[in-house]
Amino acid sequence: MSTPRSRPEVAAAAGGLFLLCWGLVHLDYWSRGAIVDWPTYQRYGDAILNHGLVPYRDFAVEYPPGALAVFIPPASFADYAAAFAWEMAVVGVVLVAVVAAIRWQAAVYVAFAPLLAGSLILSRFDLWPALLTVAALAAVLGARHRLGWGLLGAAVAAKLWPLVLVPLVLVWSYRAGRIRAALAGLVVVAAVFVPFAIVAPHGLWNSVSGQASRPLQIESLGASFFTVFGHPSVISSHGSQNIAGHGALATFFVFLQFATLVALWIAFARGPATSDRLLRYSAAAVCAFIVFGKVLSPQFLLWLIPLVPLVRGRRGLLATGLLTLALGLTQAWFPRRYWDYVYAFDGAGAVLARNLALVALLAVLAWPDRLAQEAPMPHSQPG
Repeated sequence: MSTPRSRPEVAAAAGGLFLLCWGLVHLDYWSRGAIVDWPTYQRYGDAILNHGLVPYRDFAVEYPPGALAVFIPPASFADYAAAFAWEMAVVGVVLVAVVAAIRWQAAVYVAFAPLLAGSLILSRFDLWPALLTVAALAAVLGARHRLGWGLLGAAVAAKLWPLVLVPLVLVWSYRAGRIRAALAGLVVVAAVFVPFAIVAPHGLWNSVSGQASRPLQIESLGASFFTVFGHPSVISSHGSQNIAGHGALATFFVFLQFATLVALWIAFARGPATSDRLLRYSAAAVCAFIVFGKVLSPQFLLWLIPLVPLVRGRRGLLATGLLTLALGLTQAWFPRRYWDYVYAFDGAGAVLARNLALVALLAVLAWPDRLAQEAPMPHSQPG
């Protein structure tokens, strides 16, 4: 962990750097041809705030209920896009501060997130679940297990993917004798989901099941092999562009994703509960979920930006380098050449290279401890 005296100064400086980079992303180089998601968020926020409609019951919502917390406030402003962008800027600054509380070097890297991710960071809400997830890890690392589980529950309620960290944090809390703190996470998830499950069970179920039934999205690892070495048919569904058919391959990747996650959970449980291992396996689990998923939207890489640089030592440097490469390759086609890729597979090699860089990142993060140098940190004492 960083020395206490260094945290406020680093957090303030890195936060300022983040805002500077946030401003630069508005320049034409990054903003030209932007593909935005905020109109969908605006539709949700306006329906709730200005028309009194109930999500999942009166209109369909693509995301879990916890995401509504960041969709609604900007709807009270005339310029939703600007208000939402400022909201995410604030979330980003807080994310930098939380990362600095764990490892100050990582906060410097996260400060460059706008330049690393490009214009998509302005109109996606993925910084919100990323903040909640990293805050949960910071809390449990500091022996504040109940708070950590509450934050992890909120992260799951915002975008489901933090579920992959639950087994890891369960092991961590169990080793600390604080396993009952996990109830706080269940309480938060129940508080967010249950009201909608009561008033709109069908709509809430469709929101969750709709994500599980998606075909291979065109930027996923499985799809990128077909776009490089073949000419698959492209269809639009589930709010994305996907390759038609290949259901067996999609099923294979679901199995591979789950098997890899289980292997990571078991590997962590069989080793010592050190802070370094919790952070490394957390980054590995999220990376596995992303790279072997049926969908790999560019904004998913925002989930890794605050996690990977928390990994220490030479392994961490290599992992951060691979993440930077993956982010750079993503900007090679998204957003300006995205439709060229969809309709003509132009840039398919860059998409496949990005995905293979993420596979390499996963391999580096998951490599057995005995074959890599790490700087271990002792388990925090329960408090």
